[in-house]
Amino acid sequence: MTRSGMLDILKGVRVLEIGTYITGPASAMMLADLGADVVKIEAPGTGDPFRAFEGGLYSPHYQSYGRNKRSVELDTRKPEDLARFDALLAGADVFIQNFRPGVAAKLRLDHARLSGINPRLVYCAISGFGASGPYAERPCYDAVAQAIGGFLGLMVNPENRRVTGPAIADALTGIFAAYGIVSALYERERTGRGRLVELSMMEAMAYFNIDAFTHYFSEGEVMGPYSRPRVSQSYVLECSDGRWVALHMSSPAKFWEGLADAMERRDIIEDPRFSDRKGRIENQEALLPILREVFRTRPRAEWMARLEARGVPFAPLYDSSEVEEDPQARHLGLFIDGEHPTLGRFRNVRFPITFDGTRATAFAPPPLLGEHNEEILGAESLGEVGKAAAARRTREDR
Repeated sequence: MTRSGMLDILKGVRVLEIGTYITGPASAMMLADLGADVVKIEAPGTGDPFRAFEGGLYSPHYQSYGRNKRSVELDTRKPEDLARFDALLAGADVFIQNFRPGVAAKLRLDHARLSGINPRLVYCAISGFGASGPYAERPCYDAVAQAIGGFLGLMVNPENRRVTGPAIADALTGIFAAYGIVSALYERERTGRGRLVELSMMEAMAYFNIDAFTHYFSEGEVMGPYSRPRVSQSYVLECSDGRWVALHMSSPAKFWEGLADAMERRDIIEDPRFSDRKGRIENQEALLPILREVFRTRPRAEWMARLEARGVPFAPLYDSSEVEEDPQARHLGLFIDGEHPTLGRFRNVRFPITFDGTRATAFAPPPLLGEHNEEILGAESLGEVGKAAAARRTREDR
């Protein structure tokens, strides 16, 4: 795998991922984006279930979290494949799995066995509800985790209760897993030993939803879908051309002064109901239809020019097809290209962090199932892995 144009912060870190769907693959992708060598170990013939798409094994879902990795096929229930896996494990730094509790042990991939082979291993186990407890055996997916973490109730429209939006719990759990893994790798530099890193989707969503819990614990307030938008004075408003703009007015009075000037409606903030922040919060339901009526009088481009000229916090409400053409997105190089040797050019969102002015400018597209079998599992390759692991153990024992 070429690393040209990629970050090398975690260069030299070897990650073995046996992840499916989103949480495990997402955490491994983030490590790969930072330069780790991620080997995705998949079931022979079928691979990660997220691959399946219209009779093929290269779905957009899989592509989202599969970049910058290499793929090999192993079935650790077979002695010969388990031996190959153990050879890879000897030279690994991180192992990631997101099986339901108990499955790893059945596949001989449990922490006790793997850490016995490689005491420096950072072993990350991601579950839905935790490794133990009354819900441990339950299946868990994104909407389930959002709901039990108290978050989904804040996202559902009270007038039309249905699940909306992307897989937030899955992605966030992956982020927290990567955070825990990097923390354990940092500690290992001091102690020389690995860690068992465990987290669940339920815990991740509750942690992410900390603001709602803080309001409840400190003030007894149970927040609802409109609680935060009301306090932050956030709006989405339709313009005369059918396009939309988002406003986040926050607390500074100057933003409302600027908005009133942009709308040529000073009378709105002179109205006693809307003349201060407290009034605007308490009377948002009355203010909203007024703003809607005003914004429908001009096209979005004109509103954007007016709002920008007056320092009002705003953004056009884009869909995914529009973001790439935004001037700031182009300036940031937000979208980058990768080239697969057989499938050609891919385009994707780059890793968001810049290090000393260096950012990712390319990526390796997600691998085909078993694309790197020979490269990684060949006798010569496994021999080199074993030699490297032995040399490292010798250095550590000195």
